[in-house]
Amino acid sequence: MRKELAERAETGKKAEELALKYLTDRGQRLLARNWRYGHKEIDLIMESTDERYGMILHIVEVRSLTEPVRKMPFETVGNKKQRAVMAAARSYIYQNNLNCDTQFDVVSVTFGTYGERLEYYPKAFTPTWR
Repeated sequence: MRKELAERAETGKKAEELALKYLTDRGQRLLARNWRYGHKEIDLIMESTDERYGMILHIVEVRSLTEPVRKMPFETVGNKKQRAVMAAARSYIYQNNLNCDTQFDVVSVTFGTYGERLEYYPKAFTPTWR
C-alpha cells in the first residue's frame, strides 16, 4: 500500500512538472506551486497578461492517470474538488490583495506505454463566489 501511494505521488509530481513546462512555454509565469489553505491545495498558480484585460490569474488543477484508464484525468475534477479549489483561490486572492480576472484551468496528463499525453483545458470550470 505504501509503495502504491509513493508511486501515485511520484506520478503526480511528474505530471505537475510537465504541466508547468507546458504553461511556461506558452508565456505563463509561475506565482505559486502546491499552495495550501488549510487542507485545500492549489497545484499551480500562474499568471498571464492580456493586452485587453491586463493580468489574468490562472488557478490550475493538474490531474494524472496511468493507462489503462476508464476515464480521462480531467473527468476526475468533480464538484467537491472544484469547490475546494475555489475556496483556496478565494483565500489566495484575498491574502495577496489581487484584483484581476481569474480563471480555473485543468491540465490532464495520461501516462502510457508510448509516453504521456497532456491536454490543457483553460476555463475548465466557472467559480461561484459565495
